[in-house]
Amino acid sequence: MAETKDSKEDIKFGGDVVDANPVILKETIEQPQGEDMQVDAKPDHAHPYRYNMNYPSIGQCIIINNKNFDKKTGMNIRNGTDVDAGNLLKSFKMQGYKVKVFNDQTCRQIEQCLQSIAREDHSKEASFVCALLSHGDEGVLYGTDGCIEIKRLTSLFKGDRCKTLVGKPKLFFIQACRGTELDGGIEADSIESDSSPQKIPVEADFLYAYSTVSGYYSWRNTVSGSWFIQSLCDMLSKYGRELELMQILTRVNHKVALEFESSSTIAGFNYKKQIPCIVSMLTKEVHFSH
Repeated sequence: MAETKDSKEDIKFGGDVVDANPVILKETIEQPQGEDMQVDAKPDHAHPYRYNMNYPSIGQCIIINNKNFDKKTGMNIRNGTDVDAGNLLKSFKMQGYKVKVFNDQTCRQIEQCLQSIAREDHSKEASFVCALLSHGDEGVLYGTDGCIEIKRLTSLFKGDRCKTLVGKPKLFFIQACRGTELDGGIEADSIESDSSPQKIPVEADFLYAYSTVSGYYSWRNTVSGSWFIQSLCDMLSKYGRELELMQILTRVNHKVALEFESSSTIAGFNYKKQIPCIVSMLTKEVHFSH
């Protein structure tokens, strides 16, 4: 959904804004598995709990970066998102990914873009990464012309629909609001051992890293970008070649939770906090280096 209207002061001086609905600031919005399949998994006896990243390519990273929205939607411009897109491009290129950025995409364009990529042959690629930067609400992401279910997009890469990514990590990073709640914070004292075909769930090997927990706003600075993407890129830069992905994301959580607090000219939106949310169906560890 559209964010609260950015004040001139917040835009000029780099204030913090949220990716959510401008009309419903005080209400909490509440909105509203399957088959399995065969996979010929190559065993990695040296690292049985690590995904095999030893492919000709580590994979593609697709960035959907929505900044401007149709007037009829009532959604405001997402100042600062281009900084996020640029930082993500740099960070994932450093990890070896082939990065493509798609700006200001309609719902249909987002779906067609990801559908086209899901139909490609990924047999020589180790993984897949997608970053979605837009307005949002619980379970949905906004194209420039309306909203689309996130599940509709991610399901394009399920094992029964994208067979060349079966058994490989599919990583989604989602910078968008998931509701309209605000977090005021609180003070506190200080496929393993043999090469025979394996049957795995079609929902396996996905990771969804949300910028915030269900029901809450997600904060973005109009000058330096969103708290979540800033932190993700910082941790990837420092630890991408050293730590496993879940360790990196735990440090992202730590940074967002402790190092950020909102500074806004909008009444009731000052001194707010945020915590990202990691939802993992990964079956092994992700190490970008191999």
